[in-house]
Amino acid sequence: MQSTRLAKLLEFLSNDPNDPFVLYALATEYNNSNDVEKAFEYYLKLTAEHPDYVGTYYHLGKLYEKQQQKEEAITTYQKGMAVAKNKRDMHAFSELQGAYNSAAGLDYEDD
Repeated sequence: MQSTRLAKLLEFLSNDPNDPFVLYALATEYNNSNDVEKAFEYYLKLTAEHPDYVGTYYHLGKLYEKQQQKEEAITTYQKGMAVAKNKRDMHAFSELQGAYNSAAGLDYEDD
């Protein structure tokens, strides 16, 4: 089933290689199937070619964290917060800020 979904996404990409949603869907599909190299490839392509596609930053940051690349994750969350703020997407900003706080060790729990 998953290979069918991947094949369909790759077909969509061949029809419109610059569609940010398709790039995002491919990155997510590769991430979900633990193809880290391909997931990074598509997430980084999105941040380079579609820097305002705000959803990318949260998932790219999480992928960096999963790969024990904490500084890259923190930087990614910061960039994403700036993009979300500029787009006035406060929901995305809040999610990115939470991820940033966690990665930076700024979150805490009341005892």
